[in-house]
Amino acid sequence: MLQRLSISNYAIIDELEIDFSGKLNVITGETGAGKSIIMGALGLILGERADTAALVKKEKKCVVEGLFQAGQKKAVAAFLKANELDNEDQLVLRREISTNGKSRAFINDTPVNLSQLQQLSALLVDLHQQFDTLELGESGFQREVIDALAGQAALLDEYLQAFRKWQVVKKEAEELKLQKQLFDKEADYNRFQFTELEEAGFKENELEDTDAELKLLNNAEGIKAALNKTFFELRESESPMVQQLKIMINQLNPYTGYHPDLPTLLQRLQSAQIELQDIAGEVDRISDHVNYDPEKVERLNERLSLGYKLQKKHGVNTTAELLSIQAGLQDKLQAVLNIDQSIAQKEKEKQQLYDSASMLAQKISANRKKQVKPFEDKVNKLLHQVGMPNARIKTMINPVELMETGADNVEFLFDANVPAGDQAKGQYQPLRKVASGGELSRLMLCIKSLVAQSVDLPTMIFDEIDTGISGEAARQVGIIMKELAAKRQVICITHQPQIAGKADAHVFVFTEIVKDQVKTNIRLLSTEERITSIARMLSGEKPTAAAMENAREMLMN
Repeated sequence: MLQRLSISNYAIIDELEIDFSGKLNVITGETGAGKSIIMGALGLILGERADTAALVKKEKKCVVEGLFQAGQKKAVAAFLKANELDNEDQLVLRREISTNGKSRAFINDTPVNLSQLQQLSALLVDLHQQFDTLELGESGFQREVIDALAGQAALLDEYLQAFRKWQVVKKEAEELKLQKQLFDKEADYNRFQFTELEEAGFKENELEDTDAELKLLNNAEGIKAALNKTFFELRESESPMVQQLKIMINQLNPYTGYHPDLPTLLQRLQSAQIELQDIAGEVDRISDHVNYDPEKVERLNERLSLGYKLQKKHGVNTTAELLSIQAGLQDKLQAVLNIDQSIAQKEKEKQQLYDSASMLAQKISANRKKQVKPFEDKVNKLLHQVGMPNARIKTMINPVELMETGADNVEFLFDANVPAGDQAKGQYQPLRKVASGGELSRLMLCIKSLVAQSVDLPTMIFDEIDTGISGEAARQVGIIMKELAAKRQVICITHQPQIAGKADAHVFVFTEIVKDQVKTNIRLLSTEERITSIARMLSGEKPTAAAMENAREMLMN
């Protein structure tokens, strides 16, 4: 509940602090005294957009702060946890408008964005203003009313999960079908490309190896000539290098005992001779294997030409990339074979989920239909109570395709002048088309009073929804609000003495002149002050003795 509202520098309010009771609070005052200004300030901490025109003193920032008792509301605790905010029994919602017009929002002194403030405030306060009755004509709100009365929040959550699973699988099935169409279009072309690559039969690194081998074959004659000349110089010339080294070794060998460095030098010459002999053998071996083969060259050129052609076609540069494309095409062709089976499996899964969701939707529909007659009877009785004896509401529930909220379209029909005793002859039409503003206001109050019996609604604030009623109808509205306030906090701005008389706490808004400026102020009225205030609402500024007595009777009853 809203325990305290503090307002600083907002419109004609300098400093204001209002404490509220946990039951029925009424706010009264003359027209123009500032009741709507208080509601505007409250709107700031409920997440409404800030208007810099509200700053009268431009050199001072505007601050509106609300102290709420959150209690054990699970939705509030879940919000605070999800947004990493401190979970405390008392919540402070604050809104500041700086001198440059920038707005900031806080929850327990932690800065938050406007969306977060709106989400939390919606869990704490149900603000009903004159123009909010427009939502009564919306099908979504009407369905929510019936569901609240049916008490099927858990069933709706279960259904929503089933519906969303069905939607996901349905989308996956549709995507598979589109994929199959694409596969069918591309299958022939993919098969041709795969066959072309498969018939080419390239091995790993084949084109790179072929290119290297061709370069060798094309230079085979030059390589063989160079190898033969090298072998000749090493082993077969008139004075081969190997033989010359052997002669040098024989010449030095007799003198190794006369000089300390000669043995090492001789050993190196012997190593060089052995190495050159080995090189000569290796040169001879390589030369035997280097031969120009025109047929092989032609064959390799054809192979390389095919490879380059396929590389160019597929926009790649290596054998590995060609083989990767071949593997990808094979996967696509295999997918064509598998997709029909995948579609069949997905369709089966989709049907199972649809059946599951449909079963839950049927339960939801049945629960809704059970509520129709009791709802109509109770609302029609309340309408009579609030001064609309001939008004009737009728609820139509029509089947539709599965959607997030079930398989029903819920619509309230209304007739303000049903013939007495013959409800069947009413000219029922959708609420949004036929109900006036005053009728909608009273109808909304009746519906909310019923819903409040089934749902733990937050603090309910009614801003002059009693416009256009008086007398007994106003008294009955007061009775309904009093009943509402038995289990929750209700705050009501009213001009009706019959409603003011039902309050647990009566706040009076007035204006006063401070330093030649009009300022709004408030006062929590005592019992005698309430009697006087209600008497003035009944008969004017100077209440008569009868008005005073009438006011006293209203208050005491």
